[in-house]
Amino acid sequence: AGLAGTLLGLALGFAVHYVFVWLLGGLVQTDLPPPSWQPLVLGLGVGMTLLLAFGLPPVLQLAGTPPLRVMRRELGRIKGTSALAMAAGLAGFAALLLTASSDIKLGGIAVGGFAAAVLLFMLLGALAVWLVRRSMGAALAQGLPYWLRLALRQLGARPVFAVLQISSLGVGMLALVLLVLLRTDLVRSWRQATPADAHNRYIINILPEQQMPMQQALRAAGVAQFDWFPMIRGRLVAINGRAVSASNYADAQAQRLVEREFNLSYSTILPAWNPLEQGRWRSGSSGNSSKGSGNAGTNAEANAKENANAVADQNAISMEAGIMQTLGLKLGDSVVFDMGGVQRTSTITSVRKVNWSSMHVNFFAMYPVASLGDEVAVSYITSYRNPPNKAGQPSLDYQLLQTFPNITQVDMDSTLLQLQAVLDKVIRAVELLFVFGLAAGLLVLFATVNTSRDERSREFAIMRALGSSSALLRRLQSAELLATGALAGLLAGAVALALGWALAHYVFAFEWALALWVLPASAGAGAVLAWAAGWPSLHSILRQPVVQTLRQAQ
Repeated sequence: AGLAGTLLGLALGFAVHYVFVWLLGGLVQTDLPPPSWQPLVLGLGVGMTLLLAFGLPPVLQLAGTPPLRVMRRELGRIKGTSALAMAAGLAGFAALLLTASSDIKLGGIAVGGFAAAVLLFMLLGALAVWLVRRSMGAALAQGLPYWLRLALRQLGARPVFAVLQISSLGVGMLALVLLVLLRTDLVRSWRQATPADAHNRYIINILPEQQMPMQQALRAAGVAQFDWFPMIRGRLVAINGRAVSASNYADAQAQRLVEREFNLSYSTILPAWNPLEQGRWRSGSSGNSSKGSGNAGTNAEANAKENANAVADQNAISMEAGIMQTLGLKLGDSVVFDMGGVQRTSTITSVRKVNWSSMHVNFFAMYPVASLGDEVAVSYITSYRNPPNKAGQPSLDYQLLQTFPNITQVDMDSTLLQLQAVLDKVIRAVELLFVFGLAAGLLVLFATVNTSRDERSREFAIMRALGSSSALLRRLQSAELLATGALAGLLAGAVALALGWALAHYVFAFEWALALWVLPASAGAGAVLAWAAGWPSLHSILRQPVVQTLRQAQ
């Protein structure tokens, strides 16, 4: 049975992969190679390993169960062989996830995240069931309809099954709710984080002799405000006297940073959109002044101190907070940048918090000086808000390219539109993937409902024999399923909101207002899904004669 199910899943996955290729078509301009046999082997291993973890333990448990316990429908204690088989299966599944990720860190995140999500929903589900059981004696519960109180008591009477149902559906719904948040609220908040009048044009490779003509052209076109900074290409070659190489870092981002060239700049004025987190902005242009009052000895001491400060300021550098953390730097460290063969040793005297969403010109590293010397090759960069085109006149982009053919223009409007198009395609592909996750959660919910089918059959038969109508039992059954689904959806919505806030705050670095509509929406969706998964299995019980149900329940 496991082999047949796994082969069916492999065939479905093989077919769905072509749907992914179609959804992502246009992102990849070349023809993709045919799929290899490795995913098939991995899928077969996952299927059989999961069967070992969850299918073999009940069989081993059944093999040594006395017939009298079977007739009494007593489960008994879990045997050591069953527990060992489940542990071996779960360990094998974790090992396969690590193998599939091809990265120990990424695989560990996947395994740990999956285990944490399941554990979290089981704990939250157990807490919710406990609260339901405790609230049954409250005055508010006494005012509920009889069938609803009965359904809630049924939910609390089987806490293990209720927790399994809530956690299985909750994990599947979490993926979909989080995806909805990512593609709606988070994307909208990301767009709103950028000011309406943000700069949407960047120009690089401006030569030193083109500074005045370029600025005059911008002002003549109606651009009143624009950023203007020198830019130098430099490579980080040493930290605290030790040569820097990618082998010094385990983090992939840090390795990429030290292997590439940085865009460096200098300015005596701290950019307004770069607030300081540590240290102070030490402008080297202020080190040549001297005081003209006091006696000669005091003046000599003051001048010597001023000259020492000037030398220190000339060797200062300001770093961005994110790169400081990535490269493990701290205030006071010494760094050496090689700028086209010219090496400059500097001390980190300040740490800036860069607002990358401001669309201003930003740099990882800046020197607080007026110049780096004539031996360093410098070009200039500017950014501004492109003015609307005037009727009958060529656009400013066209005018600048005609006047300065060496410059490189970056149209951020087109770039953001292209990025959004890519995100839309990727989200559609991920949506398809998460649908399978939700389907798996519904299958687990269906299985847990069927597990309690015999017990429910006995309960319903006794209630019908005591005079309960079929209409009452239908309400009770529907209410129990709806309550289970609503709890799962509510928990999934709450966790998704927390994860969405964490992503917005710590990953995307922008403000995000909690979308409280997610809670009732996810609770309603969970209720409908749970009812749809459980009703077909349980509805047939109510259609049987009472005598037949009682005989089957003996």
